[in-house]
Amino acid sequence: MHHARGMYPVDPTARSIIGEPGRVQRGCVCAATCAAARLWRFATAIRIRSPERRLVASRLNDLSVSAIVAGFVAVLVAFTGSAVIVFQAAQALGATDAQIGSWMLALGLAIGATSITLSLRYRIPVLTAWSTPGAAMLVTSVKGVTMSQAIGAFMVCAALIVIVGATGWFEKAMARVPHTLGAAMLAGVLLRFGLEAFASLETQLLLVGVMIATYLVVRRFASRWAVPLVLVAGMVTVAAQGHLRVAEMHFALARPVFVMPEFSLASIVSVAIPLFIVTMASQNVPGVAVIRAAGYEPRISPLIMWTGMTSLALAPFGGFSLNLAAIVAAIGMGPDAHPDPAKRYWSGVSFGGFFVLLGLLGATVTSIFSMFPTEMVVALAGLALIGTIGSSLASAIRDEGRREPALITFLVTASGLQLLGIGAAFWGIVAGLVASIVLHAPLRGVSAGA
Repeated sequence: MHHARGMYPVDPTARSIIGEPGRVQRGCVCAATCAAARLWRFATAIRIRSPERRLVASRLNDLSVSAIVAGFVAVLVAFTGSAVIVFQAAQALGATDAQIGSWMLALGLAIGATSITLSLRYRIPVLTAWSTPGAAMLVTSVKGVTMSQAIGAFMVCAALIVIVGATGWFEKAMARVPHTLGAAMLAGVLLRFGLEAFASLETQLLLVGVMIATYLVVRRFASRWAVPLVLVAGMVTVAAQGHLRVAEMHFALARPVFVMPEFSLASIVSVAIPLFIVTMASQNVPGVAVIRAAGYEPRISPLIMWTGMTSLALAPFGGFSLNLAAIVAAIGMGPDAHPDPAKRYWSGVSFGGFFVLLGLLGATVTSIFSMFPTEMVVALAGLALIGTIGSSLASAIRDEGRREPALITFLVTASGLQLLGIGAAFWGIVAGLVASIVLHAPLRGVSAGA
């Protein structure tokens, strides 16, 4: 105690108030020191974390029901329209049920991770998708190719996509495509969805009629809620008709199945290179056009590179090819997702989240979508895309001097032309570029006033 008094001298007047200092005084000093240290750490944490908290708060403030519904509708259209082709591609390679489930798991996680990450990173709705033309090509072109060789070809295709993304070659090529042609191509791609929405009245007059009536009425008084309420009206009508096939639902989690890749020249030539060409020409070209037609101008190269890197990582589990979405992206980027284009990126996040769930459920997830009649899905997609079709057409023909090339692009794309295994969207752009050169390129030796 004597040592303690020597270390902590106390004034005599204070001694009468607090008594003998010793251990109590030392405890007070230590407590005060610890409290000050904790207060400093807390203040430092607040200074460090407050910008992050403000960022998270600003992101959450942008969240809206309409964006979530737009993401769900996009998933509904994407999955019901092309999942069966992916199953057929896997079966063409002799995949087991477990491997088919692994394919859906890998693709769902790939689409979900890239859509969520890129949408939040760039604050625009970036929706990715599997290559539907690529899957269709696999159904007919993998004869004599083993699963291991196909996995090796998928990895080579993904590596090529990474290269064109990292080098910027693809972005430079797309920068030369006039905006009017991109808008015309988008309108041509989406036209059949609008036509099929009304054609489905032939087989489901009541269901589709209720959905169209709901769309028009809600569009008149609360346009932001048009598509969500059309979805609700469709589900209620289907349930009232007794066509909601709930008994067909069943759930099971998918598990990853790793397949060791095998690289062969034959599989690279017959699978990897055609898959790369089809994915870039039929998927990424219209995907970029959709992004730019919606008024967004992100750097394209990182988007392409990340889709390639994700495909490369998940190819051994069945992630055969990943690319920018086109048709479903138009749903997420349209005005029905949110009136403010700066807040539509949540549709991409919603889309990605739903796809992660679909991937985890694997192949059995088709039972969820089998509850809904095909006409309901078709009508929902067409009504959700009306605004995008109209704005794309208006943008395509706004410039009277460039109207003919844009119309040629629109007509070729809408025709559904297929040449050399490449879809009409690519050939529409090619036709428009050729028309632009022929009609508007300056002729040598001809004066401007001739």
